[in-house]
Amino acid sequence: MPALHDLVTTLAAPWVALSPRSGQLTGQGAEGVYARDRRILSRLLVTVDGREPLAVHVDEPAAGTTTYSAVVEGLGDTGHDPTVMLRRTRTVDGEGLTEQFVLVNRSHSTVECTLAVAVGTDLAGTAEVRSAAAADRPALLATQDEAALRWDSAGTRVSALPDPAPHTVAASGGAGDAAAITWELRVAPGEEATVSLRVSAIFPPPTGFEIKPPESRPTYDEVLVSCDDTRVERWVRRSLQDVAALQLGTENAGERYLGAGPPWYLTLFGRDSLISSGMLIPIDPELAAGTLRALARWQGSKVDADAAEQPGKIPHELRAEVADHGGGLVLPAAYYGSHDATQLWITTLHKAWRWGMPREQVEALLPYLQRALTWIRDHADPDGDGFLEYLDESGHGLANQGWKDSSDAVQWPDGTIATAPIALCEVQAYAYAAAVAGAELLTAFGLDGAEQWLTWAAELKIRFREKFWVDGYPAIALDGEKRPVAGPSSNLGHLLGTGLLDPDEEAAVAAVLADPQLDSGFGLRTLSTAMAAFNPLGYHTGSVWPHDTAMAIQGLYAAGHAATATTYARGLLTTAEAFGYRLPELYGGAGSAVESVPTPYPLSCRPQAWAAASAVAVVVAALGIDPHVPAGTLDVSPAADFPWTTLRIDGLRVGERSLSVHYTNGRLTVHA
Repeated sequence: MPALHDLVTTLAAPWVALSPRSGQLTGQGAEGVYARDRRILSRLLVTVDGREPLAVHVDEPAAGTTTYSAVVEGLGDTGHDPTVMLRRTRTVDGEGLTEQFVLVNRSHSTVECTLAVAVGTDLAGTAEVRSAAAADRPALLATQDEAALRWDSAGTRVSALPDPAPHTVAASGGAGDAAAITWELRVAPGEEATVSLRVSAIFPPPTGFEIKPPESRPTYDEVLVSCDDTRVERWVRRSLQDVAALQLGTENAGERYLGAGPPWYLTLFGRDSLISSGMLIPIDPELAAGTLRALARWQGSKVDADAAEQPGKIPHELRAEVADHGGGLVLPAAYYGSHDATQLWITTLHKAWRWGMPREQVEALLPYLQRALTWIRDHADPDGDGFLEYLDESGHGLANQGWKDSSDAVQWPDGTIATAPIALCEVQAYAYAAAVAGAELLTAFGLDGAEQWLTWAAELKIRFREKFWVDGYPAIALDGEKRPVAGPSSNLGHLLGTGLLDPDEEAAVAAVLADPQLDSGFGLRTLSTAMAAFNPLGYHTGSVWPHDTAMAIQGLYAAGHAATATTYARGLLTTAEAFGYRLPELYGGAGSAVESVPTPYPLSCRPQAWAAASAVAVVVAALGIDPHVPAGTLDVSPAADFPWTTLRIDGLRVGERSLSVHYTNGRLTVHA
């Protein structure tokens, strides 16, 4: 059974198909066609005269289109050379899937055969599939409506419509519990025959958040990158294709946000969607604006420990229904168990404003900004010690509520798990940046309270220096007894560029990040090799996450530590090449000293939103592009230790202007 990382992904959110390289869907593991948190099809198998074609090639010309080529054995001319092929093209759009089968006859005689497609579904929820609870779920019985097949469950109806009309349609049989559609084909020499299947679905009204396709999907054709290292161009282009495919829409016309990753996370996630859309503001500011507005509408309004909701808090994830992930992790449809999404919402709004988000759009979000700031002051620090800490009070939510949200993400050097409540170092840095950014916005729009937040931020900086620093760098967190949890980790990279550290402190952090214990050669390890629990394939205990590395790169460039930033940028580029320029959610962090290519993480989503957005983040950070549209300024300061000799990017968006930046051998040209 192929791992999730190895499955071929055909994506146009909210629809996605995941299959082995054969294109066949057998219902094993994560295989299937998904939409709106449901597995729409679990089985989709083609046979020719009762035999499965022999897969030979996969082509992915676009994120939403995959072509599988296979040899049909037992037909055509005798001899070693195959003369009959089956070309299977899978296309998804925001409303469904089309599967086209083309039988190609290159033999010297007419081919007559039966092409059969077995189709089945369990309509399992994605959480059930992920936890393996769906393994025992029976397949649904299909009903036949003229030529079409239909499956119904709990208000969801799936339809499969063949074209042309098949010779037979059987509601059961064919392959296990799957229904069967058959065509009798007769193909002359040098000719081909085409049949297809269109799969669509009708969903019940959501009880929670509605997951739906965008009204339109951007192509980013205006964003052009050229570089002396052509891998950069391929990395950016493939990443932008994935960014487009991951986009979803809301009930508001034209509003878009990024689903975090297929198949488990194709919905609105506070932290993921904000980080990703924030990285993409230079090319798609409307994406960030849509994300900000969509999350603001779900901003917390009450205290609800079961959902981790509090007034002013930005949600962690929004789904159509309760998600039971197994192992006691049961999350309500609107879940707020994120201790950093609220600060990230503020800093993303601030960045969007500086890059030119229209004043009236920013002004409309200021009440949500004020409530978010109030959450930081009144709810994020329950024990009143001046730090933001979290504790799962529900008993069925996330034990850790930073971006490293696995149960073992915060631990001591000997591997002991830190006890809650936990005050993460990067959560304090985000809070500092949010307070300063919030103060600037309040001042710019003539609102009271800016001085209060500047004072709050200054006091947090002093407290952080007193409590977090240990062994010459900040601890990953303070545990429930207010002890600094020591040990180098990638969390340090998130502190840079936030303003929480002074220049000497940033230099100390940059030195730790440059150490081979954290630098794998393919990116930043989540945990140092010196830690007892280090595991190169540990989800948050030694693996490498592209967005984590990209955020460290942004901070390193901003803090003036260009050499280390450039080393990491080159490591990400090498990794992108190894993965066909589609960076996965995470991968193995053993490192280039023992590996010539990075190791896939078996359960990694690929593509994934913040991994795809990282390409743009790295390029923009290296060029040092920093606009302040309300003030009428644009600062472009390429890194001293620039990763490439020549780099040009066209199609950047700064306010109402389109920007082109060209760097060649230390010379900079900017066209607006």
